[in-house]
Amino acid sequence: MSQYKSDLLRLLDSRGYIHQLTDAEGLDALAAKQIVPAYIGFDATAPSLHVGSLVQIMMLRRLQQTGHKPVVLMGGGTTRIGDPTGRDESRKMLSDETIEANIASIRTIFDRFLKFGDGPTDAVMVNNHDWLGKLGYIEMLQKVGTHFTINRMLSFDSVKLRLDREQPMTFLEFNYMILQGYDFRHLAQEMGVRLQMGGSDQWGNIVNGIELSRRMDALEVYGLTTPLLATADGAKMGKTAKGAVWLNGDQLPAYDYWQFWRNTQDADVGRFLRLFTDIDLEEISRLERLEGAEINEAKKVLADAATTMAHGAEAAISAAETARKTFEEGAGGEALPSISVTESSISLVDAMVALGLSTSKKEARRLISGGGARLDGEPVADENAMISKTVEPVRVSAGKKKHGLVDFG
Repeated sequence: MSQYKSDLLRLLDSRGYIHQLTDAEGLDALAAKQIVPAYIGFDATAPSLHVGSLVQIMMLRRLQQTGHKPVVLMGGGTTRIGDPTGRDESRKMLSDETIEANIASIRTIFDRFLKFGDGPTDAVMVNNHDWLGKLGYIEMLQKVGTHFTINRMLSFDSVKLRLDREQPMTFLEFNYMILQGYDFRHLAQEMGVRLQMGGSDQWGNIVNGIELSRRMDALEVYGLTTPLLATADGAKMGKTAKGAVWLNGDQLPAYDYWQFWRNTQDADVGRFLRLFTDIDLEEISRLERLEGAEINEAKKVLADAATTMAHGAEAAISAAETARKTFEEGAGGEALPSISVTESSISLVDAMVALGLSTSKKEARRLISGGGARLDGEPVADENAMISKTVEPVRVSAGKKKHGLVDFG
């Protein structure tokens, strides 16, 4: 950690963000003497990003915390093509209206992590459709295409994976790496961006942009990637039995987000505290040394801090209080996922599916028959059980960690 001179690289290194650097010495020297505008790209394929993108969002936050300028690049243009990296099949094409709506929704997430404005270190959000949409195809091929060889492009993992598995890759997708490289060059020219950051799977795309800027403009720019993020047991970060852990409250309630972090494996607590919170490193060191039941207190600290950052302090306090009532007092809390029922009753199976406690009726029946379902804390083993109308909401539990409320209004 001490080998870096700049606050930026020292902070990124101490918190575990650095995997690869194209020129560590050059970037360190640049960051030590001036404000470095840096960007990360995000495609707009959904109304929300998920936890899998959170390391990248936090990298931009760290950039701003150390006196540099975050540039959030929304892929309004490249979303129309689709990044083939890590994919076995082509991405579904989205309408222009859907892409624009997704970008507007995603912007609300970044507003909670970054300070936007006109100052030298204030974050800005740009849309690559603003320049990619204006490029003539022949002009693009003449100016940029000559700097990319088919031999090199075929060597990238994103292409080789498809070819090895005999999965089709459209010519449209094949152009993605050229456009991403052009993005870096455009931002370097127009906004003085000198650094692109991303996950380790983006290394090839980042290097393309660096080489393009050198060849076309003789400009020195840099790349930095983060390690591939997985949980201690090797599972992909951000995926649960219920699906993606979305950062937008419209896609995932704050209580479920809090529970995701509360259920962190013991071995991941320290690493996640460094990556996903602003808690002091000395305090993190103390928390990760806790053992036995005490480690649960560290997990609550992680859940509180992560939820506060993504959803606000009030939502975090509400989620923590709901969890306390649910697990310690056996009561139902207001922040639990809930459904409103207008009929006089609903089957337990239907309620569990509607609440997201089970992914299917078959799974719900299996859980009930196996003794894993409860109504207001009482076990229910009848697959045909009905929940009848009551004045107070009925708490439905699936196992020890999943809970929801049925409200008959």
